[in-house]
Amino acid sequence: MKWWTEARFGLFIHWGLYSLPARHEWVRSREKLSDEAYKRYFDHFDPDLYDPAEWARAAKNAGMKYFVVTAKHHDGFCLWDSKHTDYKASKTPAGRDLIRPLVEAMRAEGLRVGFYYSLLDWHHPDYTIDRFHPMRDDEEFVKRAKGRDFGRYAAYLSSQVRELLTAFGPVDVLFLDYSFPGPDGKGRNEWQSEKLIKMIRELQPGILVNDRLDLLDVPGGWDFRTPEQFMPREWIQAEGRRVPWEACQTFSGSWGYYRDESTWKSVRQLIVMLIETVSKGGNLILNVGPTGRGAFDKRASERLQGIGRWMRYNGRSIYGCSQAPGEFPVPRDCLLTWNAAAKRLYVHVLEWPSGVLRLEGFGGPVAYAQLLHDASEVAVVEKGGALGFFAGQRAEEPGSTLTLRLPVKKPEVEVPVIELFLN
Repeated sequence: MKWWTEARFGLFIHWGLYSLPARHEWVRSREKLSDEAYKRYFDHFDPDLYDPAEWARAAKNAGMKYFVVTAKHHDGFCLWDSKHTDYKASKTPAGRDLIRPLVEAMRAEGLRVGFYYSLLDWHHPDYTIDRFHPMRDDEEFVKRAKGRDFGRYAAYLSSQVRELLTAFGPVDVLFLDYSFPGPDGKGRNEWQSEKLIKMIRELQPGILVNDRLDLLDVPGGWDFRTPEQFMPREWIQAEGRRVPWEACQTFSGSWGYYRDESTWKSVRQLIVMLIETVSKGGNLILNVGPTGRGAFDKRASERLQGIGRWMRYNGRSIYGCSQAPGEFPVPRDCLLTWNAAAKRLYVHVLEWPSGVLRLEGFGGPVAYAQLLHDASEVAVVEKGGALGFFAGQRAEEPGSTLTLRLPVKKPEVEVPVIELFLN
């Protein structure tokens, strides 16, 4: 998992027919739309502004190192030219495979490749009705669907995953979504998860697989945990040990393009989210929902650009970094990240102090300090050293405290970072 852990920041892309209604990627289930009602989006899907190279540049410029795209979401629609269905982009007015050019463009920009594949499929004729199916409350439909053979669907699922893992070269990440075992649900038995994961590992031995196959108790059944739309309080653990994890987050309250959704996070909120995730040993995969014409909307583009401006000068505090050693207490109004290989500690200052920052417990091992964005020196007084004259009195600090003299005015950086070089 070395490359993934060092990357720390990825792009999620939720794109499909649901970008046309533009009111959440679960619109078909939420509004209980029949195949006939939903077909109008299939008939009008024509992303004429789709430019994979532009998407790839936006991801790279934002500082992202890998991407994961919804090859198929819960509605069953496929963005690639699958030989196992006609419910795919090449049969819409788009008339072509939309995944291959994206994979090529992302690779050209140096990003690792990931596919999202939905275990659910509300379009397939053998997918049995459950509590999320759009037709769950249509008694006549449910009655007609009684004879569905879910085994056939499981075989279809397996065939499509095989296709994704054999048709596009090396695949770095596979995000399978998701299990809901129990009454009126589906889990490992329905998906035939153990057989599926075995095939995945055989086809792509270096692939990383998420944790939604209902195989948390099976060795090799997952590689990383995926908390969604919330920030864990601490590094995620399984059976008493820390495990790799990736926070799945959106700009707003939706994964797919949602024209009228207004709870968009600011650039600063998103940067702080990235920092906090890394400070707890995790990765952040941040989602974009492109429009039905195949473009990133203005709100998403502005945020990606804003994150990119910060990452250009401060990415060193993210890439290859993790949670700081326990002997360094997290200062008030700050977050810490740590690069063990470089022996550098990064203090992300969330609330800028008035000229002085005191770091309790940092007194001994620091050799040098600077502001990361411009490499300007930060004056250090440590282990009871004199800070200087303030209001006519000489200031002294306890021996375990590292005192930093900062500019009174906050640098013009969303979140300033102090880089500490340790002995």
